[in-house]
Amino acid sequence: MNFIIGILFSLIAVTILAVIPWVGVGALGLDWLFGILIPYAALLTFFLGIILRVVGWARSPVPFRIPTTAGQQKSLPWVKDNKLDNPSGTLGVIGRMALEVLVFRSLFRHTRMEFREGPKIGYEWEKWLWIAALAFHYGFLVVILRHLRFFTEPIPSFVHWIESLDGFLEMGIAPLAGFAVPGLLLSGFVLLAALTFLFLRRLLSPQIIYISLPGDYFPLFLIISIATTGVLMRYVGAFMQYLLKWDVLSVEVVQVKALAMGLVSFRPTIPEGIGTIFYIHLFLVCVLLAYFPFSKLMHMAGIFLSPTRNLANNSRWVRHINPWNYPVKVHTYEEYEDEFREKMVEAGVPVEKMPEASEPEAQDEPADQAQAKPVPEVQAKSAPEVQTKPAPEVQAEPEKETSAEEEPAQDKEASPSESEADSTEKEKKE
Repeated sequence: MNFIIGILFSLIAVTILAVIPWVGVGALGLDWLFGILIPYAALLTFFLGIILRVVGWARSPVPFRIPTTAGQQKSLPWVKDNKLDNPSGTLGVIGRMALEVLVFRSLFRHTRMEFREGPKIGYEWEKWLWIAALAFHYGFLVVILRHLRFFTEPIPSFVHWIESLDGFLEMGIAPLAGFAVPGLLLSGFVLLAALTFLFLRRLLSPQIIYISLPGDYFPLFLIISIATTGVLMRYVGAFMQYLLKWDVLSVEVVQVKALAMGLVSFRPTIPEGIGTIFYIHLFLVCVLLAYFPFSKLMHMAGIFLSPTRNLANNSRWVRHINPWNYPVKVHTYEEYEDEFREKMVEAGVPVEKMPEASEPEAQDEPADQAQAKPVPEVQAKSAPEVQTKPAPEVQAEPEKETSAEEEPAQDKEASPSESEADSTEKEKKE
């Protein structure tokens, strides 16, 4: 239901936009407003809007490399890397961007997930979407380049070449050839066909319907209306004027060029005889120009500033540091170990630097090691005092203990001799 509201809202908005110049020019005679002021305002909004958006994107810091990758990164010499999907230098980035801009390489490789044969998941190549996107963009580009004939004098030669290629069929709208109808130019009809496909895709795909918003339908309807009014002026208007003598859709091409040259040379004039349908077409183009910088159509300029596309993936051999990191007081591991070294040793945690030897351990060291190690002056002065005090006490205690242990042993040894003497005295008395 929401997508129906979005479609209706966009369709009503475009219809109102088409009615505004029809009333303003046809009923109120505001040719100068729709022919001079609004085009200048639209162009100013278009260029200023694009500049502001591009400058804003350019000022956004990108301290780290975040390109989207779909291939092997450059690493070891014997590992083959993908130079387009995972570029490691400027040439790879240029090649990747060129393929992306000119032939929509990522869209060409796009797939759509769908269910097949019950719960089985399959992936379908979106080839028709890629073809329609190419047709839309290149058709729109050819139409814009063909319109340069209205803004230049003399007309550049490449415009004639484009027109000859665009009308290479050299046919009219059958069966109307020969009825003063201009030759058929394919770009306008290719543009309309591509726009119709893109609209039907949003209308028939449940997944696309779910994510579509009025901002997705509005530019489609707006560009369709611009292409439709252009086709009406070129083919239908000429046919109706030739056969039915109706000037409703007819346009004087010479007067249109006079208006366009006046706008370009900043000497605007409003020639007589320009049909109302032309002002509707011009006003819709002005709306598109003013709407362009603030819509999704800005991907035309944004793709060149996208960090997922325009950066080389060289994070393995180039360190990228965040430039706006504020200074932070850190506690290094060396400082941590100096603070807790003794506790770490007691707990059995390995340390990089062992604590200095204590004083009793220094006494047990051999003389040659003691001489080899440099001893600070403070320790050398305190060493004699430490040796003289505990030495007598430590040596006296074991001597007393040993003498005390020997006395019972001597008593035990003397007791057998005393018993022998007593026995001899008893024998003498007897």
